[in-house]
Amino acid sequence: MHLDVWLLLGAGVVIAAIVSVRIAHGTGLPSLLIYLGLGLLLGEDGFGLVFDDAELAREIGLVALAVILAEGGLTTNWRQVRPAVPVAIVLATAGVGVSVVVLAACTAGPLGLDWRSALLLGAVLASTDAAAVFSVLRRLPLPARLAGTLEAESGFNDAPAVILVAALSTGGAAATRAGILVLDVLLELAIGGAIGLGVGFLAAFALRRVALPASGLYPLAVFAVALGAYSGAVLAHGSGFLGVYLAAVVLGNAGLPHRAATRGFAEGAAWLAQIGLFVMLGLLARPDELPAALVPGLVAGFALILVARPASVVASALLARVARIGAIPWREQAFLSWAGLRGAVPIVLATIPWAAGVPGAKTIFNEVFVIVIVFTLVQGPTLPLAARLLKVTDPGEAHDLDVEAAPLEELKSELLQVTVPPGSRLDGVEIFELRLPSDAAVTMIVRQGRAFVPEPSTRLLTGDQLLVVATAACREAVERRLRAVSRSGKLAGWYGERGD
Repeated sequence: MHLDVWLLLGAGVVIAAIVSVRIAHGTGLPSLLIYLGLGLLLGEDGFGLVFDDAELAREIGLVALAVILAEGGLTTNWRQVRPAVPVAIVLATAGVGVSVVVLAACTAGPLGLDWRSALLLGAVLASTDAAAVFSVLRRLPLPARLAGTLEAESGFNDAPAVILVAALSTGGAAATRAGILVLDVLLELAIGGAIGLGVGFLAAFALRRVALPASGLYPLAVFAVALGAYSGAVLAHGSGFLGVYLAAVVLGNAGLPHRAATRGFAEGAAWLAQIGLFVMLGLLARPDELPAALVPGLVAGFALILVARPASVVASALLARVARIGAIPWREQAFLSWAGLRGAVPIVLATIPWAAGVPGAKTIFNEVFVIVIVFTLVQGPTLPLAARLLKVTDPGEAHDLDVEAAPLEELKSELLQVTVPPGSRLDGVEIFELRLPSDAAVTMIVRQGRAFVPEPSTRLLTGDQLLVVATAACREAVERRLRAVSRSGKLAGWYGERGD
């Protein structure tokens, strides 16, 4: 077809997908179901578009997942996630291993699979989906530690799952010897983690000291760096997914200029990646083949959410307790077990053995496709109810203070925009009680749509937007003081709160 026809078709699909977000928003369902439906509708059994290139789907899918992980890292609140990182790492490594083995043991006999195929199915389904977790759980009022555990786990566990699936798909020595496979996983994770952290910190150092001529260049630079970390890690035979996620986490929490614009750009790019990814996967599936995969998919899906996922969470909690890196109460363990959402990641991983020509890989793809659709419908809408029944909700959890900075190069100063979030101790504090450095001042407040210049005695209220002008030298001190007061009130210094 002519290029203009493809552009028109692509624009129509994106617009339809965006409209579907509004439809799915209030239901608790990840909109991936509608995107997959669009792909099926446009496919060979619908409008007749033929797409059956598993290798191309694998390559596009891995890049799309890198974009989604970059957005997840850029929007991750490190202060909230940091206490949960040790437990999340255990879930993303040992937990993935337990899930693979348990699911393989549960499905090998009932589905008539050999051990390699059973382990491959377990590896494909072992990883929770970052996009699904972020889209559903960030709307739930969960305690910071629990939410941080789920977010960090979904960001970390893609990397081990990809390595396992790739090793099992090749059928080489690494796939047949457990010791070699474990060492290979650890080496790739170490390389990817080192490159991701190194690239992230170097880029943050440079971007905080170089004033770019246009604000729109900051989002492009940050996103290019994150994806560069992915490619660099892959070329170094490391985990690209871990590299891009860690680089994005560093950049998203580095206090860079125009953070709000950067996060907005990243969210838009991630939405576009999700739309393209799910529509492509829908095109790849054949609706006439899915009914045959329904029963095996249900067997594997129920084994996953009722046996393998709970076993991985319990084993990880026990290991974390033994290692003294964190304790997970049983209520949180139960919620973690139910909240292990699957989405694009398992379907993309299922294209790896298919593209490698593994016998029975197309059957695994169809079963995984069915599992994602059915159990997204089962788990997604029930998460709020599960959180309430298990009493793990925390409606009083305050949002962290977000400070947006824009450089004023001519004045060697920076303009900070601060919004007082619900639950913040800034509410009721007078301007003079902020005790900001002498080279900083609150120049304007926007309250309920009305802007005014505050007096020293003006009291701040929840929802107020503050404009603070500070010299470049004291900008970090201003941010620390505002965060300290937001957490502990005007007497934050007395309580040892420094706003770090």
